[in-house]
Amino acid sequence: MPRNFRRFIVSVHIPEGPTVISWGLIPEWYEVRVRNKRKLKVLARDMANSENYADWLGAARDHDDLTGMTDWRHIEHTDLYDYAQIRLRLDRLRNLRARSDHQGLLYALNEGIHGNMGGMGKGVLYRMAKAGTKRLIEDYIDEIDASLKLLAELDDGIIPAQQKMDFFYRANICFGRSALMLSGGGVLGFLHLGVVNVLLEQGLLPRVISGSSAGALVAGVLACHTDDEVADLEELAILQNGAKEDTGFLRKLLTGGPSISLDDLEQLVERLIPNSTFEEAYAKTGRQVSITIAPAEPHQRSRLLNAVTSPNVYIRSAVMASCAVPGVFPAVMLMARNVHGEPQPYLPGRRWIDGSVADDLPAKRLSRLFGTNHHIVSMVNPIATAFISKDEDRGGLSKAAGALGVGVGREFLNFYRGLAQKRGDKWPRFNMMLHGLHALMDQEYTGDINIMPSFRLANPLRLLSHLNEEELIRLTHHGAHACYEKVEAIRRCTQISRTLEDILYRYEYGDLRPDPAAVRKPRSSRRRPAPTLAQRERLSGRSDSTRVPMKPRSGRAGSGKSAEASKVAQKPVRKAVRVTH
Repeated sequence: MPRNFRRFIVSVHIPEGPTVISWGLIPEWYEVRVRNKRKLKVLARDMANSENYADWLGAARDHDDLTGMTDWRHIEHTDLYDYAQIRLRLDRLRNLRARSDHQGLLYALNEGIHGNMGGMGKGVLYRMAKAGTKRLIEDYIDEIDASLKLLAELDDGIIPAQQKMDFFYRANICFGRSALMLSGGGVLGFLHLGVVNVLLEQGLLPRVISGSSAGALVAGVLACHTDDEVADLEELAILQNGAKEDTGFLRKLLTGGPSISLDDLEQLVERLIPNSTFEEAYAKTGRQVSITIAPAEPHQRSRLLNAVTSPNVYIRSAVMASCAVPGVFPAVMLMARNVHGEPQPYLPGRRWIDGSVADDLPAKRLSRLFGTNHHIVSMVNPIATAFISKDEDRGGLSKAAGALGVGVGREFLNFYRGLAQKRGDKWPRFNMMLHGLHALMDQEYTGDINIMPSFRLANPLRLLSHLNEEELIRLTHHGAHACYEKVEAIRRCTQISRTLEDILYRYEYGDLRPDPAAVRKPRSSRRRPAPTLAQRERLSGRSDSTRVPMKPRSGRAGSGKSAEASKVAQKPVRKAVRVTH
C-alpha cells in the first residue's frame, strides 16, 4: 500500500441482490481534515451551549488550536499592523524597567501612550482568533500596564509627586476613555442585561454608559445601583410581568395595540429604578450614565441627560421619556427636583419621546462631555440591524454598495422632506414621518467594538409584548454569548485606560494621595485649556496704573465732554472705498 494512504472498505447492499464489497485508498490528510471538521463542529456547539465565560474560553482555545490561529497569534510578522515598531518599543520599555531607569521610562511612555500605536487597535486583529490577538500586542499592553503601576508607586524622592501627577493626568487625556452604548430595541433590550452581566463579572464595565429607549432602562438601573446590587441581572429581568397573557398575533395586528401598556412600563421603571436624580445617582455609584431623549415638537434637537447637563432631573422621568415609542406611548414631560427638594416640571413647555429616533448612539456627545474616544456598542435595534451586518461578514465591495445605498436613501428623504416642509400646514403627519425616517437613516449605528446578538423575534409585533420567564432568560443568555466573543478585545483595548483611571483615583482619594500643600492640581486635569501668561496677566495681574479708565457717560456734569463731542467720538469712521471697473 502506498505511503500516506489508508485502505477503506465499502459494503453496498443491493435490494434483491447480493452484497457488493469493495475497497480503495484515501489520503491521510483528507482523513485528518474530516476528523478536524467534526471536532470543530463539536467545539462550536460547546461554545454555543457554554454556561459561563470560562467554559466558552476553554472551547475557544481548543478551536484556535485546530484552526491554526494559536500559531498565528505567536507569529509577529503580518501586514495588519506595524509589528516592527511595537517590537522596538516593547524591547525598549523592558530594558528601561530592567535597568531601573525610571526617568527614561517616564520619557519613553510620554512618547507614545496611544490606543492605536502602530495600528494595534484594528478590529481585524481581534477577529482572527477567538481567544485573543497577537501575543506581541498583548505583551506590549502588559508591559505598559506594569510600567504605569511601577511609576505610580515610586517613592517621591525618585520622581517628584508633582511630576508623576502631571504625567498621569496628561496620559489619561491623551489615551482617552471607553464608553458603553446601549441601543433601543423594545423587549430585545433585555439582551443588554446579558452583555452587562458578563462585563461586570470580568471587571470590564466602563464608567461612561449611555442608553436610549430600551437601553435607557438598563442604563438607569446601572446608574442607581452598585456592582453588588446588580450582580445578578437575570433576576432583575424576570421582574417584568411575564405571566400576563399574550393577546395573540392576529389581535395585535388588527388592533395595533401593544401588550405592554403605559401602566406596565411605569410599574417596571418604579420597580427597577429608585426615585433619584442624576446627581444623586452619580454620587452613589460613580458611573457617568447618560440617557438620550428626542423632542416631540419640530425645530428641536435631541438631548443627552446626565449628571453634567441635567443634574436635578429624575432618572425615572428620563427613562420614561426615552421609552416613549412614537404612536404607542404618549410624549413625556420631564420632572426635576427644585431647590426645596420637591419635584417640579423640567422645561414644562416641552415633551419628549423615544431617544433612539434621533440619536441612538450619542458617541460625539459622550466624547465632548467625558473625553471618550473608544466606544463599545451593544446593538439590538431591529431597524439598525436590518441595514448593518458584522464587519467580518462583509467585503470591500459589499461595504461600498451598502454605503452607496444609504447615501441615496438619505438624498431621496432630503428631497421629499424639503417638499413636505413647504407644505407643512397641509401635510403635518407626513412631514413628521419623513423627519423621523431621515433621523433614523442619518445615524451611525456602529462603534469600535460591536456586540450584535443574533437573536431575532419570529413575530416583530412582540417587540412591545410581555415575555415569560423562559423567554427572558433566553434573551439574557443570547446577550451573554454575543459578549463572550468580544471579551478579550474589550479587555485588551481598555486595559491601559482602566489602569490610568485606577491610578488617578488612588492619587485623588486612595493610598497614593499626596500632601495637598506640596502639590498643585495639574493643568491637564481640567477639560478647559489652561490660560496663557498674557491671559493671566489680563485677568488677575493688572495694576491700577495699567487699567483702562472707564469712559464717562455723555451729558453728565463734570464729565469734561459735551454730549455732542461724545457722540462724535463714538461714531464709527467709515473707510473710503474706491471702486474700479
